[in-house]
Amino acid sequence: MEPNSSPNKNKTIQELADVIIRFAGDSGDGMQLTGSQFTTTSAYIGNDVSTLPDFPAEIRAPAGSLAGVSSFQLNFSRRNIRTPGDQPHVLVAMNPAALLVHQKDVLKGGTIIVNKDAFNERNFQRAGITQDPLTQESIKDFKVIQIPISTLNMNGLKDIDLSSKDKDRCKNFFALGLLYWMYSRPLELTVDWIEKKFKKNPLIVESNIKALKAGFYYGETTEEIPTHFRVKKADLPPGIYRNITGNEALACGLTAAKELANDNLIYCSYPITPASDVLHELSKLKNFGVKTIQCEDEIAAMGAAIGVAFGGGIGVTGTSGPGLCLKSEAIGLAIMTELPVVILNVQRGGPSTGLPTKTEQADLLQAIYGRNGESPLVVLSCSGPADCFYMAIEAVRIAITHMTPVILLSDGYIANSSEPWLLPDIASLSKINISHPQGPLNGTFMPYERNAETLARPWALPGTAGYEHRIGGLEKAHRTGNVSYDSMNHEFMIKMRAEKVAKVADYIPDAKVFGEEKGDVLIVGWGGTHGAILTAVEKLQQEGHAVSSLHLNYLNPFPKNLGTILNNFNKVIVAELNLGQLALLLRAKYLIDAIGINKVQGQPFKVQDILDGVAQYLSKKKKVANV
Repeated sequence: MEPNSSPNKNKTIQELADVIIRFAGDSGDGMQLTGSQFTTTSAYIGNDVSTLPDFPAEIRAPAGSLAGVSSFQLNFSRRNIRTPGDQPHVLVAMNPAALLVHQKDVLKGGTIIVNKDAFNERNFQRAGITQDPLTQESIKDFKVIQIPISTLNMNGLKDIDLSSKDKDRCKNFFALGLLYWMYSRPLELTVDWIEKKFKKNPLIVESNIKALKAGFYYGETTEEIPTHFRVKKADLPPGIYRNITGNEALACGLTAAKELANDNLIYCSYPITPASDVLHELSKLKNFGVKTIQCEDEIAAMGAAIGVAFGGGIGVTGTSGPGLCLKSEAIGLAIMTELPVVILNVQRGGPSTGLPTKTEQADLLQAIYGRNGESPLVVLSCSGPADCFYMAIEAVRIAITHMTPVILLSDGYIANSSEPWLLPDIASLSKINISHPQGPLNGTFMPYERNAETLARPWALPGTAGYEHRIGGLEKAHRTGNVSYDSMNHEFMIKMRAEKVAKVADYIPDAKVFGEEKGDVLIVGWGGTHGAILTAVEKLQQEGHAVSSLHLNYLNPFPKNLGTILNNFNKVIVAELNLGQLALLLRAKYLIDAIGINKVQGQPFKVQDILDGVAQYLSKKKKVANV
């Protein structure tokens, strides 16, 4: 699909392989909307895309302040890409604060487009500066295009009967239209979106579309931008794709799991950033029989999910940050009752309320150990937005098959970023088998009699004649499920529950190494670090280094072949967005001298972070060899 306007014949078109753009402005400037529209359009015309939305926690941060800057970065390419990119080629800065916050990240020689109208004394004061940043020496490293976006936008909307404030809100569409022209994007998709989104207010529809087209035609006619660019379709596997975020994929995956299990799914949750979108998305899927409950708090949500599971449904709850702490006692109850509950944890910066909108991977040890007593459960993680779909199904499958709670870890980066998702062949997804005991009994029902292979107890439904039983937090007697305070039975049951979780390793796939299976360095990651690690390893391999990578979706228990893999490398480096939690687990379990690449800045890894970490190890190794 080509732009709906003939390009200016006096301007040249340049082919590019990939481009990284960052839109930045005030929280109220619509930067998330602008970035998401550019992403959707780029995905629609066949580019591979990867995004990084980044916004403050405050809904109404002080206007023009550094803390109130919101940004959206996207990488679009004709190649297969796995990250939103390290350094933007283009920064669109809607005010001085946006420029001050993001200029340092822009590639030297890159382009910075600023809304010249916003660079005034009032906004300088709001940003805490006394001089115009456009006059500073550092800005000379970039090609700066100063455009009076606010003025041009207002001129384009002068005939529309809207307030000046409402007209000014359309300036993000002017910027979007300009970037659409610069990178040869069509307008139709966004026009269609505007017409549907604002259909109840025709003046808003008219003004946004006019602003979009004004920006587009400004690019075509202005002498300041002599070249525009084209990024051809990516060579992706054939099929039907949709652009999807991690939270959207979790909702789709849970719904698919419900269909595969032919059971009811009830999602019980208390709103919390960045997990709330899972609740929003699932609430739209009533036509698939999905039910959602917005509970009064985290504890109630966890309790309700246990109740769903006790009643024979798929009980799922979701949370972020401190929400997992609040659920911890009830998670212990789910472990004691051995009911199949899935707990989503979309991690964010902590401790306490921490950094609500920023990403982190610091809940791993809490997920595995964060309860009283010996309380093992299964812990999984998603490696990217599309992977959330498959891991949500896997979480439900393991929970039901092994009658255990499962914590599925995502994070803020995966939750809000997006990528093209190849829709799966439904027939390729395995059914999830559910068995509830019923019918005549040969003797008395034993609610804690176990499957010989999985050690799972039977999932008897309350109200089934002959299968009456009770559950609760007090220790259960082996087989009978009666309350037992016998010390030897307690130890037996603790070991039994631990063995049951350990046996899950017999039902999960082996870990797979990217690259040679033996060598000098193995970089191990989990969660949203996947794209940065894989991209870095590809670059290192091209440079001739004996470096491989391994990404773990199964964190408790680990895949059975993990120890063998780790021992095949001279050095194991664990890259994670915490201070070394997975590295600690690997050291303890496999007695390897793992070292870490760690970051807790609320941002995902850049590829360069991984490259720098490996270079540091290789440099030390070289020095030792030279001694």
